[in-house]
Amino acid sequence: MKKNEAGNTSLFDYEGKPSWAKSIPLGIQHVLAMIVGNVTPSIMVAAATGMTMDERTLLVQTGMFIAGIATFMQLFAIKQIGAKLPVIMGISFSYIPVLLAIGSEFGISAIFGAQLIGSLAAILMGFFIKPIRKYFPPIVAGTVVLTIGLSLYPIGVNYMAGGLGTPTYGSLLNWGVAFVVMATVLVCNNYGKGFFKLASILVGILVGYLVALPLGMVNFAPLASASWVAMPKPLYFGIEFYPTAAISMVVMYVVNSIQAVGDFSSTTVGGFNREVTDDELSGGIKSYGLSSVLASILGALPTATYSQNVGIVASTKVVARRVFAIAASIVIVAGLIPKFGAFMTTIPYAVLGGATISVFGMITMTGIKLITQEELSNRNMSIVGLSIALGMGITQVPAALINFPDWFMMVFGRSPVVIATLMALFLNVVIPKKSLAEEQKERENLDKEDV
Repeated sequence: MKKNEAGNTSLFDYEGKPSWAKSIPLGIQHVLAMIVGNVTPSIMVAAATGMTMDERTLLVQTGMFIAGIATFMQLFAIKQIGAKLPVIMGISFSYIPVLLAIGSEFGISAIFGAQLIGSLAAILMGFFIKPIRKYFPPIVAGTVVLTIGLSLYPIGVNYMAGGLGTPTYGSLLNWGVAFVVMATVLVCNNYGKGFFKLASILVGILVGYLVALPLGMVNFAPLASASWVAMPKPLYFGIEFYPTAAISMVVMYVVNSIQAVGDFSSTTVGGFNREVTDDELSGGIKSYGLSSVLASILGALPTATYSQNVGIVASTKVVARRVFAIAASIVIVAGLIPKFGAFMTTIPYAVLGGATISVFGMITMTGIKLITQEELSNRNMSIVGLSIALGMGITQVPAALINFPDWFMMVFGRSPVVIATLMALFLNVVIPKKSLAEEQKERENLDKEDV
C-alpha cells in the first residue's frame, strides 16, 4: 500500500494510521520499555546534588515531559530538524558519570549550563555528521560505550546497598531486596514471554516495591505533598557556566551523537529493511541537540535515543508514526502530573539498584559487541586496552592528578568516559591501520630475517 494513500491503516507503514484499538496497546508497550530508564537518571542526579523531595519530583516530572517533546520532534521533522523515524527519546544513562561529577563539584545549575553548551555542539554535529563519522568506527564507539558501562557499576552497587550516605547503607535487608529484584529481571529476560520479557526491568521494580512495602522501606511523604497537575518551571534550577564542566559535556554530546547514528541505523534496518540516509542522520542529531537545549532551559537532563525501543521496532516491524505519537503523548501527560513523579521517587534505592545493575551490564556488553565488529588485531587491542586503562585507572586514583591544575582535574579526573573517548580518538588516528593478516605477515617476515 502506498504511503499517504487514503485508508492506509497499516502498522508497518510510517504514514499508516492503524486503528486506535491496535495503536494504543503498542504505544503503551513502548512507554513500558522506556519509563524506568527515563526516570532513574533523574533520581540519581537529584540524590547526588542534595535536592529536596519536591525538587526531585520536579526533575523527574520535567524529564518525562521533555522525553515526550523530544520524541515528537523526531517523529514530525520540521525544516530538516528531526529524523522522521519511529524512535523514542528519553533521559540517558550515558551522561550519568559526567553529570554526577559536575553536580558534586558545582551543583545542579552547572549541569544545565554545561548541558546547554554541549547540546549546541550536538546541533553542530548534525550539520557535519557525514565527514565526521569516519573518525568514530566501531572500535572507537565501542570503547566509549564499554567505558560508560564500567563506570556505572559503582553507582549500581551503591544503590543495591541502599544508597551511599543513607543510615541503612550496606544492610542485609537492602542487599536482600536488591537481589530479589535482580533475580526477577534475570528470570523475565531469559524465561519470560510477551509483556514479562519486554518490560523485565519494570516487572523487577514492581516485585521489589511490593517486597519493600511491608519491610518499611518505602517513604510516601513525597507523594502526599505533590499536587495533581503542574507545568514545568523553566530555569527553576538556574543555569551557571563553568568552562571545565562545559568541555566535559561537549565531549559527551559528541560521543552520544555518534551513538545515535547506531540507533537510527538499527531503526531503518530493523523497521524498513534499508540503510539510514544522511538527511535522516543529520536531522535526527540536530533534533537531539535542540531537544537538549530545551531540556536545559526547562530543567531536565540530556536526552538520547532509546536502544530498547529500537529493539522493539526491529522485532515487531511496527513503524506507524501514530503508535509512537501515542507513546510520546502518554509520557508528556505523565510529565504534567507531579503525583506520578513523586511516586517514582518513593522507589527505594535498593530496588533501583537491583534493576539498573543489569541495565549497566547490557551497556557494557553493547560496547563489547561494537568492539568485536572489527578484528581484534594488536592495533585495535591497543586502542581499547590503553583507552580504558587510562580512563578507568586515573578516575579511580584521583590523587594521581594532585599536582595538576584544578581545571585539568575537573575535565580529566572525574569521568573515565572523557579520557577514554579522547584517547580512543587519538590512537585511532595515529596508529597505522593493520589487519590480522598484515600483522601475521610481519611476524613471518621477521622469522625469515632471523634465518
